[in-house]
Amino acid sequence: MNLDKKDKKLLVLLQQDAKKTTKELASELHLSVTAVFERIKKLEKQKVIEKYVALVDKEKIQKNFIALCHVKLAQHRKEYITQFEREIIEFPEVLECFHVSGDYDYILKICVKDLQEYREFMVTKLTSLQHIGSTHSSFTIKVVKRTTGVFLE
Repeated sequence: MNLDKKDKKLLVLLQQDAKKTTKELASELHLSVTAVFERIKKLEKQKVIEKYVALVDKEKIQKNFIALCHVKLAQHRKEYITQFEREIIEFPEVLECFHVSGDYDYILKICVKDLQEYREFMVTKLTSLQHIGSTHSSFTIKVVKRTTGVFLE
């Protein structure tokens, strides 16, 4: 999809603060309110803008223990992959799941209260899934960079 400079700038502004009014966006883009409204609707219709969300402070809700769990399946059969992916998306603790190349098949970003809750997740949920060959966990010490915005030139 071809995005012009105004569309890209609009997407940057919305990624920074999706609650900005159309009037505020129009002022920053040097466009009319109607033009901005139409651009937003076009981007939504074309699924460039997937949805709008609220970002929650994990520390304030006591869910700031982040683990990266590498998962290796026992075999790379299509039905094992399909079953694992279908089951893993049901776990609310898993914020993100990436099918990756390399020594492991998947990397999971898991968000829980603390190490004890992570252990409970591993014992009762993750390792109870079929076809898991092995796992390896790393725990975050400090967030150096966190963004939800996609870089647009």
